[in-house]
Amino acid sequence: MTDACGFGRPGRLPTESRASARHRFQTENSDTQWSQTVRQPLAALITSAALSIQPVEAQENNLQPNHSYVGMWITDDNRVRHELLPNGRYVEGRGQRERAYEGRYEVDGTHIEYWDDTGFTADGYFVDANTLHHGGMILRRKPASP
Repeated sequence: MTDACGFGRPGRLPTESRASARHRFQTENSDTQWSQTVRQPLAALITSAALSIQPVEAQENNLQPNHSYVGMWITDDNRVRHELLPNGRYVEGRGQRERAYEGRYEVDGTHIEYWDDTGFTADGYFVDANTLHHGGMILRRKPASP
């Protein structure tokens, strides 16, 4: 007895298809073995590449800003805080999280561009020496502590 496709018993593959399935299983297993063989060296390579970036970031610490906006910028309710560091990095606090986001920034005139370490980008404008418009928020320069 055959099913509608001409196969033997319903739910069983014909002999040729079983051989193909066996070949596919062997191929998939060899791919899995290859994946396991390559995974560890690939992870080591990625880690090595990531570590090689660190000296460049350490060199950034010596950079002097080409703008006068370095310092802490906060919303009036103190919920969002941007600390623009002199090395071109920033730390953003949100609510109770003091280091919610970190990344780098560049200032060109009154325009600021942010690149978060997770890949997020944003920008804003300094409308005067003490006011930053960013993402629909208004941040004000926090006066330096005496």
